[in-house]
Amino acid sequence: MLAQAVRRLLLAIPTLLAIVAAAFVLMHLAPGGPFTKERQVPQEIEQRLEAKFGLDLPVEQQLLRYLIGSEESGGGLLRGDLGPSMAYKDKNVVDIIAEGAPTSAILGISAMILALFVGGALGVLAALRQNKAQDYLVMAIAIGGVCLPPLVIGPIMQLFFGVQWQLLPTSGLHRDEYGLRYLILPVLTLSLPLIAIISRLMRASMIEALRSNAIRTARAKGLPERQVILRHALPIALLPIVSYAGPALAGVMAGSFVIETVFALPGIGKQFVLAAQQRDYTLVMGVVLIYSFLIILLNLAADLGYRVLDPRSRT
Repeated sequence: MLAQAVRRLLLAIPTLLAIVAAAFVLMHLAPGGPFTKERQVPQEIEQRLEAKFGLDLPVEQQLLRYLIGSEESGGGLLRGDLGPSMAYKDKNVVDIIAEGAPTSAILGISAMILALFVGGALGVLAALRQNKAQDYLVMAIAIGGVCLPPLVIGPIMQLFFGVQWQLLPTSGLHRDEYGLRYLILPVLTLSLPLIAIISRLMRASMIEALRSNAIRTARAKGLPERQVILRHALPIALLPIVSYAGPALAGVMAGSFVIETVFALPGIGKQFVLAAQQRDYTLVMGVVLIYSFLIILLNLAADLGYRVLDPRSRT
């Protein structure tokens, strides 16, 4: 298992380089630039700024400079330096990402944990009560959760829980408290679509597991139904959930910019949106690189978890 993990991480290096090259070229092909503002900058100053960041060079030379660095800019991605921000004066990309990473991580991990527990429990309930009222109710909730995106659910929850009932804060985050009150609504909003998807996956997987030969054998041995479900059927049913949870967690953390914008949270997603609007090339590239590595790492974790739960995959 260790050898497989090392091999996958080594193969991730060319993948990350390809992602960086593609994102770099696409960013530079987009109209506008980091110094194209509503208020016109004098041409001489704009030329000096472009020369400072190497924007006056051809795209392939800019990419090479970004990867290996230069005498003027120093650093380079291959040396672990993501470079300075083009929009925020005297701030490095690493510092900006470090400021927003805790918020995005807490938001994404909390939403995924909640979705796994609630969605898994609802899926098991629906599978055990197949074609009954509980099953129809869970599927109705799942369909509603899939159809309503967080961009719609967030303002609705703000309206009722924050404005009308005044139970929870609707925006912002006080780092001194870092309390649950400021994270309840964002986490709930982000977790609802995940709960819907996981409950449907769990229901289908649990029904299939209960019909397998292994469960028939366990019941034929006279084992209690509770033990059959928890010790035999549940590990089999969890395999699709494990395969989904790794990439989904990376997607939640990468796609939480909608929630961070709606609830005014200082996370990486919100910084990514602002950086894209301001054409802050280095910050956009830094966020893309972090999320790409995160997706590869969580995919690897999901594969390893799959091997732990399913002995057949070890061969």
